[in-house]
Amino acid sequence: MKIALLGYGKMGKVIEKIALDRGHEIVLRKSSNSTYAGLSNADVAIDFSVPESAVCNISECFDTNVPVVCGTTGWLDHYNEMVSICKEKNGSFIYASNFSLGVNIFFELNDYLAKMMSKIDQYKVSMEEIHHTQKLDAPSGTAISLANGIIKNSTYKNWTLNNPEENEIKIDAKRIENVPGTHSIFYDSNVDQIEIKHTAYNREGFALGAVIAAEWIQNKKGVFTMKDVLNL
Repeated sequence: MKIALLGYGKMGKVIEKIALDRGHEIVLRKSSNSTYAGLSNADVAIDFSVPESAVCNISECFDTNVPVVCGTTGWLDHYNEMVSICKEKNGSFIYASNFSLGVNIFFELNDYLAKMMSKIDQYKVSMEEIHHTQKLDAPSGTAISLANGIIKNSTYKNWTLNNPEENEIKIDAKRIENVPGTHSIFYDSNVDQIEIKHTAYNREGFALGAVIAAEWIQNKKGVFTMKDVLNL
């Protein structure tokens, strides 16, 4: 499989290593100041760039008829627009706030716990996410996905980084040097606390999931998620 890397920072380099180890070829390593030369030769593109570049990168893939797997966060105001363009151009698109296989299992666990806890009004939910200091967006895309999973399965209406209202989920976003990603969900009552937590030890889990998604999307058309990839 021939892969175009859209974004060649730390994550791009880890993805490259895993892709090469799995027998794939890299035909484009695009940084912010380089062109899309080579994209048309790719079987799939993997975008781990920056929020300001993601929409342009994804659109270019649709225009070039190259399936695209995107793990960049912070651009989701344009997500529905990208979905519409993908369908209009009969493209292939996977977006995930987190490609880690463990995190996607954690998403399912979070949904299930939220359904259970929605029947018990003694508990108040809150969240904490910790990432490295180079992460540009806060809260993380993964934290937003977790919050949305709770909202979907409970009476909560929104999330906030500030002092929460009664129907809001407080997210405490911390930036600490050399932390790949830690996400915790807390349910607190007057007598106890329930916590579920996912801790990433390095970037390899994210990269492996992205490459597996790129392998999976071959010869498929449409808009997909990691739930489709992992059959969850």
